[in-house]
Amino acid sequence: MTTSPLLLASIMLKPARILTFKCAKCAKAVKVFLQKVSACSHVQPYQGICGCGEVKRHATGNQAAVASYLASADDGWMHHH
Repeated sequence: MTTSPLLLASIMLKPARILTFKCAKCAKAVKVFLQKVSACSHVQPYQGICGCGEVKRHATGNQAAVASYLASADDGWMHHH
């Protein structure tokens, strides 16, 4: 059984659901989870909380949208067009 190139390409273009980083506060591994956003592909925001209580935020995508997400201090951030 072979996988169609179109299906394979669509699978590869999806952002990872979970990423792991080193906590800036305690240096332990902290998992950040892909946050739900609109169907927009400009930004893929991630957030997680380390066992020590430190919140870790990360994002990939459009530079302005990433900067906006990382600069926001609340969980109510939304990307708008």
